[in-house]
Amino acid sequence: MCGLLGLLASGADAGVRTGPLADALGCSRHRGPDESATWNDEDIAFGFNRLSIIDVTGSHQPLQWGPPAQPGRYTIVFNGEIYNYLELRDELARRHGACFASAGDTEAVVAAYHHWGAAAVGRLRGMFAFLIWDAHERVLFGARDPFGIKPLYFATGPAGVAFASEKKSLLHLAPALGMLNPHRHVDPVALQHYLQLQYVPEPMTLHHSIRRIESGTRFTARPGGRIEQERYFRPGFHSGPRPAPNAHRRISEVLRDSVAAHMRADVPVGAFLSGGIDSSAIAALAKEHNPDLITFTAGFERKGYSEVDLASETAAAIGVKHVVRTVAPDEMTAALPLIVWYLDDPVADPALVPLWFIAREARAHVKVVLSGEGADELFGGYTIYHEPQSLAPFERVPGALRGLLGRASARLPDGMRGKDLLRRGALPLEQRYYGNARIFRDDQLAGVLRRYDPRRSQTNLTAPLYAESAGWDPVARMQHVDLYTWLRGDILVKADKMTMANSLELRVPFLDPEVFAVASGLTPGQKLAGGTTKYGLRRALEGIVPSAVLHRRKLGFPVPIRHWLRDEIYPWARDVVRDSQADHLVDLAAVQRMLDAHREGPIDHSRRIWTLLVFLIWHGIFVEDRIHPRVPHPTYPVHR
Repeated sequence: MCGLLGLLASGADAGVRTGPLADALGCSRHRGPDESATWNDEDIAFGFNRLSIIDVTGSHQPLQWGPPAQPGRYTIVFNGEIYNYLELRDELARRHGACFASAGDTEAVVAAYHHWGAAAVGRLRGMFAFLIWDAHERVLFGARDPFGIKPLYFATGPAGVAFASEKKSLLHLAPALGMLNPHRHVDPVALQHYLQLQYVPEPMTLHHSIRRIESGTRFTARPGGRIEQERYFRPGFHSGPRPAPNAHRRISEVLRDSVAAHMRADVPVGAFLSGGIDSSAIAALAKEHNPDLITFTAGFERKGYSEVDLASETAAAIGVKHVVRTVAPDEMTAALPLIVWYLDDPVADPALVPLWFIAREARAHVKVVLSGEGADELFGGYTIYHEPQSLAPFERVPGALRGLLGRASARLPDGMRGKDLLRRGALPLEQRYYGNARIFRDDQLAGVLRRYDPRRSQTNLTAPLYAESAGWDPVARMQHVDLYTWLRGDILVKADKMTMANSLELRVPFLDPEVFAVASGLTPGQKLAGGTTKYGLRRALEGIVPSAVLHRRKLGFPVPIRHWLRDEIYPWARDVVRDSQADHLVDLAAVQRMLDAHREGPIDHSRRIWTLLVFLIWHGIFVEDRIHPRVPHPTYPVHR
């Protein structure tokens, strides 16, 4: 788990840019505090910050590898972990005579590329973003893992193209690319989508000149040429007409195997524990491999917004040591600018705040944690997946009448019971569902966003996904949308950024190709049954997870921002709005009115306000250069 940089020059000596590259590495020091190094030839320069997890004393990067006849042909920078690296190394040695100088997974990646070409990416079981320079062919090859667990940004300028694990590193490299003031140009399309969704959807970022390599994508680039991208992984949910036989047994077997693979490390491994079924399953299975497993959770000192007791009960039932971190409202607001700096782009999911605090606590004990991200998307864990069934009566209403119901809902006051049900019931699935987060509706955006454009609809993002899933059952289509929007835009961004901010590696055993292969074949009844969610997963975990946890409602990390914005943090929020210089993008007077209306009640505007506040802080850091978070140097035992 590390931070990489790569700069491919356009007709100029890349060696002259190793100075700026080394400086840009400082922006991602938190991703890899154990070692830092650069390498270059006449066309390309690499930089790397390493967090040593496997082969701690070896596998230094940038790493050079080649067959006996061409030693040093390839140079690689690799962020992530390959959990089947031992099997790959064995196969490469037996079938192809590959030789290895280290004991880690990095050489397995580059050797696989040499012998199997671009198809090697499909053989990797893990999370990854990497760049491989072939000095013989003068071509750069790279890829990102199937689900988008690890990030990879890129920027193109007159002097070349650069790639990085952190967007802020590319902002720092802009002069070396010949880019002028990229931080000043906020992408209006990305901003509108952010306010709709609470995150910036891939491949966009809020900086117009910087984009992301999408999940499940591989690419090539040559000096002075274009980046040629190709999607190698397209997740699909294809259940048969009848339930798959022995599905519960197959789920438990493949999940147990995935956790075993994810436990491979040469450093201490712990687990996050929220008290719900997903993290409890991971912790219980991890304990089979590490009896001294430590689990971690965060909470708040407000009734109804703390999982501490439930998580502690679960930890006791599993039989693991448990560490708790309680977060106060003033701690949250004080840490938020630093958290936003780590994020690169705003993500307005309040749960990332306690995640940052508990990651910092966990790093004092371990270097790797397992977590339960991805279970909801794969196994049908969100309550909104019940919506096709609850809205089924609307499907029998003639189209003209459904449209009339939709128009009638628009005339009802906000907050009135049944308003949203009517509005959503009047719409087909393709128009009403665009992912798990729904912050600003279009009619609400028009009163806040200065450059609101009704043509920038969220359906522009989801239409291709619905086209890919035509003929699937409605729940599978919703899962498909979430895999490409909510999961990789919110869930995995906050998981990566908040843990790596604390030099902590987070692993997600649910997001494994073998687990997905089983989950993708489940029927709707094996996902949602008896009024519950993740029915098949719950059945599979009987005897593994404590019975009291199996039917517990979904928890996550609930944050009491609705209450705090009316009381404890209202003065702070008012000051954020007052001090902002983003009025040309967002109507700050309207934001203040929304904040005051929320304080007075009865309508809850907290999620919309929080989304705006996070953006205003982001703008103050990355555009105005007015807010300067104090970025700490790692102080924990980084080599442990």
